[in-house]
This record gives sequence, structure tokens and C-alpha cells, in this order.
Amino acid sequence: MRRGRHKIFIGMAPGVGKTYKMLEEGHSLRKQGTDVVIGLLETHGRKETAEKAEGLEIVPRKILEKEGFTLSEMDTEAIIARSPQLCLIDELAHTNVPGSEREKRFQDVEIILSQGIDVYSTVNIQHIESLNDLVARITGVVVRERIPDRILEEADEVIVVDVTAETLEERLLAGKIYAPEKIQPSLNNFFQRRNLIALRELALREVADTVEEEASNSTFIGQSCPVHERVLVCVSTYPNSLRLLRRGARVAGYMNAEFFVIFVDNPDRFLTREEALHIETCQRLCGEFEGKFLRVKSYQVAEAIAEVAERERITQIVIGESRQSRWKHFIKGSFTQKLMRLIWQKNIDLHIIATDPKVPVKDARGKGVKR
Repeated sequence: MRRGRHKIFIGMAPGVGKTYKMLEEGHSLRKQGTDVVIGLLETHGRKETAEKAEGLEIVPRKILEKEGFTLSEMDTEAIIARSPQLCLIDELAHTNVPGSEREKRFQDVEIILSQGIDVYSTVNIQHIESLNDLVARITGVVVRERIPDRILEEADEVIVVDVTAETLEERLLAGKIYAPEKIQPSLNNFFQRRNLIALRELALREVADTVEEEASNSTFIGQSCPVHERVLVCVSTYPNSLRLLRRGARVAGYMNAEFFVIFVDNPDRFLTREEALHIETCQRLCGEFEGKFLRVKSYQVAEAIAEVAERERITQIVIGESRQSRWKHFIKGSFTQKLMRLIWQKNIDLHIIATDPKVPVKDARGKGVKR
């Protein structure tokens, strides 16, 4: 039996419209002939959401008696017995009531998927396990209900339902998210503007990371398709490498990009004490910029850089201007041109930074050379 396909609608906070969007797509597929049911719907008293569910079959909830209380929960077995093509399930991170066969709703979803039933579900970004500590620092709220990161990674499709922080505040004030008595406390706590902006960025980045991971595992014209910018600075034993590194860090900062620095070490050449200290300084400076320093041994500098750029899905390479003599340039060709030939089909931009004429130039033996 094939495993059902799982599509997750994710948002930055309650009220962005995840459930509404899920129901909207359910109606659209039903019109096309797909057998669609609602396995679990939480409207939280939102009129528009309840109205959007009209016309879709709802599988009755399971009734549980617990310590004199009557509780209800999603009836996973009834959904499997009904065997629809698609089941809509709200609040993926929900914790089931005590006495249920499974502790978490996402575990029920996995059972349903294993039966070949497609599932559309919803979740907020603050419920992702690996983001729990970060969300607590941002909002001051420790989220108790969480789902493992693998649920997002294993999903066939993840859709971000996005609105601006201003729009979400307007919805809250209009009473479209919570009851009137909960509006002001929400604005003073979780729904503060700065919290919403940070959570929105988390949601967008999480989906971008998921898309990029999928792209890197697939083939598109023989190459990966990076979503985030990644900057790679190529340093050497020349003194201007520090200036080059700082310039590359600024480029990465402007782009909000991941930052990498590479030094290609010739296996047959020993660095002088001065050169070794210089490379250590480059590595330390890279760490201060929260970058990743890569030291690679290779006889072929351009090839090594191109290989690392492809492996790390680099989008921007920063190098210094060529220091080759005209004669060496004529005999062996330009290093810059060679690197460009190696990366030109990989969607990588090359930045060539001019050398400061005041910085002395040294050859491989540490002796001064003429420009």
C-alpha cells in the first residue's frame, strides 16, 4: 500500500488563515471529484472558518469519559474505516486527551498516512521542536505542544500561510481570532508587534530551508537551486586577505547570507611562521563574523574553490584581483578566468575586489615582488 501524501500549512501565529486555506483547497479538490473529509476541525469560534467548512463531510469525533468528564478526540479508526482520498486535520501539534491510543495528533496522522490516505494538516511555527528555545526567548512563552522536526522534513509539501504583523493585529482587534476578553491580553503578550515580526521571519525561513533541502536532493539542469544566499571569500597568504575577508563579511551581512572563508593550502609547500600566523588571524576573524572557515589541501586552487562552492551551495564568491605576472598570465592563463569557467553554469556570482596598492605584495618565499 502506498503511503499517503502529507501537505502541511504552516504560519507564524494563530489567526493567519491556515485552517481557512486548508478548507479552501479541500473544497477545490472536492469539486474536481476527490473524496474529501474533515477528520478534525478546530474553529475556535471563528465564524468565517466554520462557514468555510460547510459542504464538507466531517467524521464524528470519538467520545471519551475521563474522571466524570466527557471529552472528545479525533477518531482515527473511523477515518481509516471511512477511507477517503483526502483527510483534513487541524492542529497537528495537539496533545490527545489522556486515555487515547496515541499521545499526539501527529502520531494519528502518521497512522492515517500509512493507510494510503492523503492528509492536509496545519501547525504554527512555534510548535517545531528545534525552534522551541528560540521562540521562548522571542516571546517569553514556553510552548508545551511540539512536533518533531522530521514531520516537516518528511512532508511532501509545506505551504506557508503568510500575512503581515499589521494585518494579524487588525484581525485580532476585529475579534476574528479570539473572544473580546482575550484581545488586549494577547496584544500585551504573545501578539506584540516585535514577536509577530520575528515569528513571521522564522516561518518564512523554515519553509525556505525545507524547499532548499528538497532542491539540493533533486536534479535541475544538473545543479542544485539554492534559496538562501551563501558567500565564500577566498583568502591566501597575502596581507590583503584580511581586507578581502572584511569586505566579504559586509557583503554577507547586506544579503543576510551564510558566510564561508576558504584557504587552499598547497600540500608541497610549508608556510612560514608569518604566513601561518596570518592564516590563523583570518580564521579567527572569520569566527568573529560567525562564518565557517574551510582549509583545503590541493594543488589546483581554482578547482578546489569550485568544488567547495558546489558542495556548500555557494551563491557568491569573493576573490582579490589577480597577482600573476603578465608572463605567467600569458603562459597559464588568468586564475580569475579559470575560476569563472568552472562556475559559470552553477549560478554563482564572482566578486573581484581591487587590491590596495599600499599593501606590500610577497611571493611564495615571502620576498617582495614588483607589480
